[in-house]
Amino acid sequence: MKLSNHEEYGLRCLLRLAEQGPGGSLTIPDISRSEGISEAYAGKLLRILRRAGFVKAARGKIGGYTLARPAEEIVVGEVMEALGGPIFREAFCRTHTGQVATCVRSPECSLRGLWRSLQAAVDGVLRNTTIGRLAAESKPEMIWPAPYTPNRLSEADPVG
Repeated sequence: MKLSNHEEYGLRCLLRLAEQGPGGSLTIPDISRSEGISEAYAGKLLRILRRAGFVKAARGKIGGYTLARPAEEIVVGEVMEALGGPIFREAFCRTHTGQVATCVRSPECSLRGLWRSLQAAVDGVLRNTTIGRLAAESKPEMIWPAPYTPNRLSEADPVG
């Protein structure tokens, strides 16, 4: 299973907006800087999210993007569908037939059952998770430890 960049960064854009609180807004440069993505890419993602009804845009001096509805009402599964769609679609089997016209494993393929089960499990989680819940669980004040460097000794390291 792979998540696309659209899905990952699109969700991150929504989380940034949710962290601003009700009515809070951010500009494309704000989101670009905070997520480490280009302004063009942030703009593209926000256009997709706006067209899907998750964010609103306001122009002008105090313009920017805001959530179109409360974060607790934005379901992650709906966002994922707008950004990229499900992991498994039935059409997948028609496009992975090898060098023959139809899949040699048709009509009953054990892999198809696996992918359907996986999709159902993922859908269950995504349908029950909101942007509001994710924002509430995030810990922006968390300070990550410095990366391990073998040449740096700490008090806990044994000395020769």
